[in-house]
Amino acid sequence: HVEDIMVLLLFKYALLSAVVPVSLYAGILGLLTTSSFQAHVVYLHKIQMTWFKDLGIPESFGFLRGQATPFSIQSSDGDILYAWHILPIELYRHHELALTAEPGGFTPNITTRLNFKLLRGDPEARLIIHMHGAAGTIGSGYRVPNYRALSAGHPYKIHVLTFDYRGFGRSRGTPSEHGLCLDAIAVVDWATKVAGIPPSRILVFGQSLGTAVSLAVAEHFAVQSPPIVFAGHILVAPFVDVATLVATYRVAGSIPIISPLARFPTLFKYLSTFIRDKWLSKDRIAAYIRANEANRKSYRLTLIHAEDDYDIPSYHTEMVFWHAVNAMVPQGISLERLEKAKLESKRDLGSAGSVMEWRTKNGLVREEILKTGLHDVIMGNPVVSMAVMRIFEAADPPLK
Repeated sequence: HVEDIMVLLLFKYALLSAVVPVSLYAGILGLLTTSSFQAHVVYLHKIQMTWFKDLGIPESFGFLRGQATPFSIQSSDGDILYAWHILPIELYRHHELALTAEPGGFTPNITTRLNFKLLRGDPEARLIIHMHGAAGTIGSGYRVPNYRALSAGHPYKIHVLTFDYRGFGRSRGTPSEHGLCLDAIAVVDWATKVAGIPPSRILVFGQSLGTAVSLAVAEHFAVQSPPIVFAGHILVAPFVDVATLVATYRVAGSIPIISPLARFPTLFKYLSTFIRDKWLSKDRIAAYIRANEANRKSYRLTLIHAEDDYDIPSYHTEMVFWHAVNAMVPQGISLERLEKAKLESKRDLGSAGSVMEWRTKNGLVREEILKTGLHDVIMGNPVVSMAVMRIFEAADPPLK
């Protein structure tokens, strides 16, 4: 009898140990079908990562006094976005005394500041609009080194404008796909209408979530009449769309959330119907390219991804690149044909990775797959500086 009781107890505990995790997992899946919980999972906007620093004091993030100016931009629906305008280091050096004499911290009217005048008053200035990924703020993690890498190629002419989407950092509101698109459009409008920088001197940089925002902006302006096309776009660690991302995503590269359900296509397809913000980057990059080809507008796109990115697998960049090339070819191209073309044309850079380019009379799309760089470290690497200079030197007018 003792043995029977022991067996029953072991069975009971084994059953409980199985039921509890399954119940918790089912509960999480249930929460993921609600829009509010989805927003927290997709955008992670409440994870600041700069809790003990003041975004109104850029010097605490390593900038020189007066090099980065905090200010605000209003989105079209009234949300206030917190932003930094960052001067290139050589331009700062030439105006250091005047810049350090100005008041520090947030300015309610940036147009009165010298850094703004140096941007607006220079007909050769270039501006990079930076769109960051999920979680954190404009001052988090590897984003500050990223800003330096963006302007490193020409530290006298390349300014950086970065901002927090609604609900991130000090920006007001609640994030959503529609809302973030409005935010990005408002920032572009500020750059062209307030700062007076024409689209031909603007490059849009996006990383992770920011790549989806960047492509939404690219499509928005490319399909206007008359169309508006920027000097180029750099996409670091893009993803195909949210549904494909969650099918492959693992927390810290090891803990799956929804990816196990991808083995059950019918169930996964049903759960995918609850995804509110779809971020269809594969469709937007295709629409952007087709619009530019139809309008005979020049365009340049660079996609960069590290093979050791454990947040978003580099497979996503390969798929986004395929959708881009498919839109460039009038009759389309299958993935198999593209892979064969890569075998013939892709440049193998050994331990540095590989490069593949596809050109038309109007545009160029470049895919760079690096061996290393992780998800965020890559942003501060020279590959980003080189990508910036390739685009600006090929633009009209070219940066010299």
